[in-house]
Amino acid sequence: MPYEDILLEAEERMEKSLHFLREEYRKVRTGRASTGLVENIKADYYDTPTPIKQLATIGVPEPRLIVIKPFDPAALHAIEKSILKSDIGITPSSDGKLIRLAVPPLSEERRKQFVAQTKEMAEQAKIAIRNERSAAIKTAEKEQKTGDMSEDDLEEFKKDAQKTTNEYTDKVDSLCNAKAEELMEV
Repeated sequence: MPYEDILLEAEERMEKSLHFLREEYRKVRTGRASTGLVENIKADYYDTPTPIKQLATIGVPEPRLIVIKPFDPAALHAIEKSILKSDIGITPSSDGKLIRLAVPPLSEERRKQFVAQTKEMAEQAKIAIRNERSAAIKTAEKEQKTGDMSEDDLEEFKKDAQKTTNEYTDKVDSLCNAKAEELMEV
């Protein structure tokens, strides 16, 4: 396998780790309303766990309010029940047609807990990125042993793999810092 292909595959997997972190950060509650808080919560719709985003339109008409309007009125109770069971800590209120979620402001202590949680998530993403670098280097070393890659190319590959790893860990750090800032905002 050529040098560039190994690096490209590793970079694609690193990008997936970064994408996963972004998705996880969308689920972390800030003091502001966000559709990401509820869209992937699964409701038991006709005995099938279905994400709320497939059962209803989700909107944020105000900074501290999420409104959920089910496509099928029969799904209202199932959505409400699934939100209560979830760990987002918001009690839904329903008028029979819509579900409203008033997002309360977070306490200082709770914001700090969420910041610690986001830092832990970032660390897990960095570990995954470094693991991808290690796997790519192992693949390149096998290529070098079989004679498909020269020693000079292997050394150059290791430098490029480290450079790519550093770029992705920097992206993780900037994502983490932005999320921490967002969380500490009152």
